[in-house]
This record gives sequence, structure tokens and C-alpha cells, in this order.
Amino acid sequence: MASPTFIEPDLDFIAQINSGSGLNLKKCYQCATCSVACSISHDDQPFPRKEMIHASWGLKDRLIANPDIWLCYNCGDCSTLCPRDARPGDVLNTLRKMSIGEYSKPAAMHQLFNDSRTLPWLFIIPALIIITMGFVTGLMDLSPGGDRIVFAHFFPVPLIEMIFIPLSLGVTLVFFLGIRRFLKDMQTTYARLGKTGPGPIDFKRFLVTIITQLPAIIKHEQFSTCSENKGRKISHMMVSFSFASLAFVAGAFVFALYVLNSHGPYDQINPVKILANVSGIALIAGSLLLIKERRTNLKQTNGYFDWYLLGLALLLGLTGMLTQMLRLANIPWAAYSMYFIHLLFAFNLVVSLPYTKLAHLIYRIVAIAFYHYAKEEK
Repeated sequence: MASPTFIEPDLDFIAQINSGSGLNLKKCYQCATCSVACSISHDDQPFPRKEMIHASWGLKDRLIANPDIWLCYNCGDCSTLCPRDARPGDVLNTLRKMSIGEYSKPAAMHQLFNDSRTLPWLFIIPALIIITMGFVTGLMDLSPGGDRIVFAHFFPVPLIEMIFIPLSLGVTLVFFLGIRRFLKDMQTTYARLGKTGPGPIDFKRFLVTIITQLPAIIKHEQFSTCSENKGRKISHMMVSFSFASLAFVAGAFVFALYVLNSHGPYDQINPVKILANVSGIALIAGSLLLIKERRTNLKQTNGYFDWYLLGLALLLGLTGMLTQMLRLANIPWAAYSMYFIHLLFAFNLVVSLPYTKLAHLIYRIVAIAFYHYAKEEK
């Protein structure tokens, strides 16, 4: 006879889920419609029904460090078809938000980026840092002059490096420490549930699993199996590829500057410049599509956690494109002002990476890779 399992519900955890996005776990009466609707659910893996049970019972230890909650791409089929409007998709979205908050430290930063009352400070603080650094170093020139608008004369590359390199290293450290704990806790959770063997993770084999799973993750293959909201795949891919392409563009311009000794501004027919423009347009269009989809989908709960990223992505794309257009129109005061605003959004984007929905880019990849790693091990 199997030994009994004792559980201790976390009532605060239940309250956090319910209050986080206006949800009500009591609406779920375990009809299993969500598992029937979900394309990633299997007979031995009643997804997301078991997650709804664990959430209703307050079993935080079985959810926050469980890779299963990251298998969901929030296509919304389960929420659309739920007869009780329990919104399983939104529950899983809330669980992922809580998981990010658990592993992205310090907690104060997570609170800063996920509370609408602190929104003004997300732009006041970067503005103060950028202006202070500019004046202390004497590198920022508020009256660059010249026949052409050259942003490097207003805000030189060394000044950008002084601000953004330490910022990027700090974000990398936060991700490293968070992912290390996340992996350890996932291993513990899966071992306790009998889904993998005890002992440490074989990191060599785990890295191989990440590489093999990346193509499917990048192509958003799971979205192709959705029925009610299949169209969301396009907008998600537009935004995802835009961020990836713009990161590549930034790296290419750094390479051109330091290796090829080629200084901007670059011609519009430059291949990297073309990629940057296409990515900027795709970022704006993809963000607008996602905003439209969220506004029209009455079966989806939209909280500040969701709107913040969409707003940031849209404004980052708009300020970037406007900066270029004002430069081409040769309106110096407007171009330099818009460039400064664009820097504020770029600063915000980098700092917020581990604490907002953007962290999905890292945590989802790690969780899905671990899920397949554990399956192979067993």
C-alpha cells in the first residue's frame, strides 16, 4: 500500500492568483474541458486540468518550479471553451508571472516593473541617470551643431557604453542566478513527482536538449495547433523576431564601429540598415496587432503585466522610427529630443528584461528544454 501524501494548502498563494488578474479559481469545477481543448494535453498529462487543481488547492510548490506551466503559449483555446469562465489560460499566465517574480531578484525590482503606480519612475530614473552621466563625464553635448544630424555628437558612443554595458551585465547576472535556482527547483519538483530521477542535472545533455528544441520554440509551432486563436501566432512571431533582429542590428553596428572603423549615420540602402527598418516596422505592426487581439478577446484577462510589455514594445518601435524620420527631415531639435526619449525606452527595455513578460524569452526556453530533458532521462 502506497504511503499517504500530506498537502498543506497555501491560502495566500490562492489569494494572489485570484487577485492578480481578477480571476476566481472557485469557478473551476473540474469538467476537464480545458484538457480536451488543449493540444499539448495527453492521457497521462491532463494539462491544464492538473494545474487548475493544484492552483485551487494552493499547492505553490508544485507549480512555481514546475516546467509544465511554461508549455502553454497562452493561445486561449481553453479559456474560450471553458463553460464556467474559469480562464485556465489566464491562471497559467498568472503562474508564470509569479514564477518570474520568484526567481528574478531583487524582489523590489519585480514590484517596480509590475505596479502601475510606479510607472512614472520607470522614466524619471533613467532620465536622471542618463543626464547625470552625461554632465559628469562632460560627453553629452546639448548643442552639437554641424551640417548633419549625428546622434553620436549629441550622445557619444562611449557614454552609451558607460551606461548600457554595466546595465547589460547586471541583467545577465540576474538571469544567471535566477535560472540556476529555477533549474535546481525544477529538478527537485520533478523528482518529488516521480517524473525524473534524483541527482544533479547533466548540463552537457541539457544544453544539447536546448539546441534541439530551439527551432520549434522559435517557430512557435505550438500556436499552429490552436483553433480559436491561431492567428495570434503571426503577431507573436513579428514581435519576437523584431526584438531578435534589432539585437543583431545593434551587434552589427558595434562590429562596424570597432572592427571596421565605420561610423554612422549609415545609408538607407545599407543591408543592416534595411534590416533595422524592417524590424522596426514589424515591431510596431506586431505590437498593434497584439493590442487589438487583447482588446477584442473578451475571454482573456488583461492585466498591467501584459499591457506594460505591449506598450513598451510599441513605443520603442515608434520612437526609433520617428528618430530616423526626423533626422532625414533635418529637424535637429526634434530629432535629438526624440533620440533621448528613445534612449529612455531602450534603458527601460534592458532593465526590465528579467522582471516583465520579456523574461518569458529565457524562462520558457529553459523550462521547455528541461521538460524534454526529463522525458528523455525517464
